[in-house]
Amino acid sequence: MTDHPEQSETVRPVRSGVLGLAAEFSDPLWRVPVRLAPVEVELLRSEPVRRLHFVAHAGASSLCTLQSYSRLEHSLGVLSLVAHFRPRDELLRVAALVHDIGHLPLSHTFEGVGGLEHHALGAELLRAEPLRGLLERHGIDPEAVVAVLDGEPVTPLTGRPGLMNLDHLDSFVRSGRAAGRFDADPAVLLARLRLAGEAGEAVSADRESAGVLVGLVAGEARLHTSWENVGPVSVVRRLAERLLDRTPLTPAGLARLTDAQFWTALDACPATGAEGRLVRYQAHRLAVRTGGAAGDEDEWGHALRKIYVSAPLVDGEPVGTAAPDLAAELARLRRLPTEFRIRWQDGPPPGDRARRPGAGG
Repeated sequence: MTDHPEQSETVRPVRSGVLGLAAEFSDPLWRVPVRLAPVEVELLRSEPVRRLHFVAHAGASSLCTLQSYSRLEHSLGVLSLVAHFRPRDELLRVAALVHDIGHLPLSHTFEGVGGLEHHALGAELLRAEPLRGLLERHGIDPEAVVAVLDGEPVTPLTGRPGLMNLDHLDSFVRSGRAAGRFDADPAVLLARLRLAGEAGEAVSADRESAGVLVGLVAGEARLHTSWENVGPVSVVRRLAERLLDRTPLTPAGLARLTDAQFWTALDACPATGAEGRLVRYQAHRLAVRTGGAAGDEDEWGHALRKIYVSAPLVDGEPVGTAAPDLAAELARLRRLPTEFRIRWQDGPPPGDRARRPGAGG
């Protein structure tokens, strides 16, 4: 026995919040200190929420941009916003943390493929184990969480159509920061925002901050209609449809894959492997043009399901009344193109020429 035995110390986690190991975390974007409730810690360790750590928030556009953050990062950001504005609203905090659990691999990229819709999938997961039992152990009714996510009652998490809610606020600011469109301090911006509206359901800003938010909305809309989004998303949607056609994979099975598992499935299928590798490593060979009219036989069509255009209130008033110039800027976004034609510049990948690209486009 030595006079100075080695002493061991417990290594403490940093306040990342990803696994709930620390009692408090602070989102790196908003820097809101959040003391995690026991139910939130358990949710962070559950499979449906853990899976979001392996799903890109930006979807297939993450292949061609630096927007590589995950759905879990966004979900923790929304929790931070709810904790900032409604710190004691347990139900709303839980809903914020689980609001995206139904997302498919690559997020919105596959929405509608095989009849899949992430809101319905999320409700199914909340009504099933392990989440149902987890919530009930903490005295929370899963149906109450589903109702909040369905907008009944109206809350600042989902808000009202056309108005900016907390989910959108995090998405727009986080995307703008990753894309270099927003170089201000998000915490400073947050201090200038409040909730307003009949049920306190909408983000309200002073005139200057509202202009910043509208600029972020515009930047996101232009990203969605850009080559970086339209090209890879259109290819990957076709590949997902081909997987469902050519392999035993079911829509329900596709819905629960992570991004990495999806790419592995593409690589393993002879009908998708070549093009799957092409879109990952040579996406620059894609040509994208606007319009729905068919061109050569190697083109395929792609239409955006929606462009996210939501307006903050300006000092509690509708943007059209308080800031007509900002309302006009948002209105212009609705004229952005939503129908496109895409092709590989030197023709379809080897092994795929027998299949008309328009099928499943």
